[in-house]
Amino acid sequence: MAHQILVETTASVSELKKNPMGTVAAGEGFPVAILNRNAPAFYCVPAKVFEEMMERLEDLELNALADARAGQPVVKVSLDDL
Repeated sequence: MAHQILVETTASVSELKKNPMGTVAAGEGFPVAILNRNAPAFYCVPAKVFEEMMERLEDLELNALADARAGQPVVKVSLDDL
């Protein structure tokens, strides 16, 4: 069965066990596909990339919420009322 690998760098589970930080470094800041029996088992993502992904997801969720609320009547409130 063919598997799509979505990154340029791959490593085996054995390589990851032997040298975890070297495996991450091999991706040069990009995710590394970890293979188990030549099939992708998971992606090893550097912390900076993961944080950026989470920020983008949050932005997408907030945009979807704003789009869903577009067209609803606006209620004006003063700060004193709060």
